[in-house]
Amino acid sequence: MKALIPLAFMAIFLSTASCCICRHKAKQTSKVAEVTSGQAIIYITRKDYSKLVPVILTADKKGIASYPDIKDVFYKGNLAYPTSLHKGFLLDNRGISQNVAFIKLTYEQYAALPATPSSEELMKMLVDKNPLEKMFACGLRSKFVNITEDLNALIDSDNYSGLTRLK
Repeated sequence: MKALIPLAFMAIFLSTASCCICRHKAKQTSKVAEVTSGQAIIYITRKDYSKLVPVILTADKKGIASYPDIKDVFYKGNLAYPTSLHKGFLLDNRGISQNVAFIKLTYEQYAALPATPSSEELMKMLVDKNPLEKMFACGLRSKFVNITEDLNALIDSDNYSGLTRLK
């Protein structure tokens, strides 16, 4: 019986420690998500898809890695259309990546749906799996005083050396 007490104590300690590690990893993951979502992403597409809802494809472009809920196509209370910038660039307000694709529905149509479509349904709605000509990560949005003016000045200078080219 006495031999079981240290074993029981050790089992409780290990399970408690692993829960703490899980919680710590979850906190780290949420911090990464916060930083990623705060990125200023500018891009140019091959055609005008600015009114269409973006989804993120898997790396092989054979499936959808992520897509918005019908309630998630808003930014600061308005539909999350990208902001038009100079020279055909757009500022992302939705959360896209270099694996972006666009579906045939506009933000208004998507937000009005009674339920969020499945990834299989969205795959059938794709209009372009390779829409990007250029894409840059510009750093955190919070570093800009007036993001539209600051990015337009950067674009007008044609100096993208301080940015991370994604495409």
